[in-house]
Amino acid sequence: MPAKRKPANKNKGSEVRKVVVQNVNVPGYTTRVDAAKYGAMRKAMLKVLPRKAPGLTQAEMWDALARVVPKGVFPDRGKVGWWMKSVQLDLEAKKVLVREKTKPLRWHRLA
Repeated sequence: MPAKRKPANKNKGSEVRKVVVQNVNVPGYTTRVDAAKYGAMRKAMLKVLPRKAPGLTQAEMWDALARVVPKGVFPDRGKVGWWMKSVQLDLEAKKVLVREKTKPLRWHRLA
């Protein structure tokens, strides 16, 4: 009886690089996400957020990011919100962004 062969790995060589992100709302919890998408969203977020208060609301941030994120990385605008929130929570945990104590909530950069 011939030996069973393993199916060829179709994704071999095309592994997605990952980056570890934190969540300011759950200290100590980390998860791994796509590094290219994280990097593109981080760069766009730091571009659109002001350096001082008043910052942007979540809706204002989403509108601004939807206009500036690379279409090649985010062809589906529906994914912009998830990535925005993931990067925003990570940057808050790393003390790069500040959540203002306003209603509605607003965010701005620290530096």
